[in-house]
Amino acid sequence: MNPKKILLIDDEQDILEILSYNLEKEGYQVFTADNGNDGIEKAKEILPDLILLDVMMPEKDGIETCQDLRKVKELQKTLIVFLSARGEEFSQLAGYQAGANDYVVKVIKPKILISKINALLQLTNQVEDSVKILEIGDLVIDKDNFRVTKNGQVFLLPKKEFDLLYLLASNTQKVFKREEILEKVWGNDVIVGERTIDVHIRRLREKLGDTSIQTLKGIGYKLVV
Repeated sequence: MNPKKILLIDDEQDILEILSYNLEKEGYQVFTADNGNDGIEKAKEILPDLILLDVMMPEKDGIETCQDLRKVKELQKTLIVFLSARGEEFSQLAGYQAGANDYVVKVIKPKILISKINALLQLTNQVEDSVKILEIGDLVIDKDNFRVTKNGQVFLLPKKEFDLLYLLASNTQKVFKREEILEKVWGNDVIVGERTIDVHIRRLREKLGDTSIQTLKGIGYKLVV
């Protein structure tokens, strides 16, 4: 099996060396870049499975770099994790809005960071390997039969509710923006009201539990495992 590829983008050489050493010990293939522009070009070249991205960099900061990475079609499935000293709420929200899958605040111990990376990549593999049936915690989603099971209880959901749940379950590390949900569940050619998503989220919460779907105000929704 080919090792997973991780790209580190950070302007601090010490960080690049420490993380490279620990990730390579874990069996990952590691690549580095010390600025956003070089990081984008390197990502296009190697198509990494995961990118660890600093926020505060000269010339092009991490937020802009992340936005540009998300515009590259071949990198749509690449996980992007911010690793930054900026721990303020608005910085983390900006990271998620730019398209990040997760945001980790420095200083973090390498072993803890590697455990998080392992979990993210493992969960992605599970989703890719079971396209028809997703098993997320006590939730089982059978795409072929449009059937949802939670704690042994079966739910037969209306199609749009099912499609919305399946989308959220396809990547539980991702916050799905409202625009993306509308596009993937209802399609660009269908005109729906602003409250359509809210209504469907409310109905899913009523059936699956109030804590099953998390709202990130001003951004979108995320399935809570």
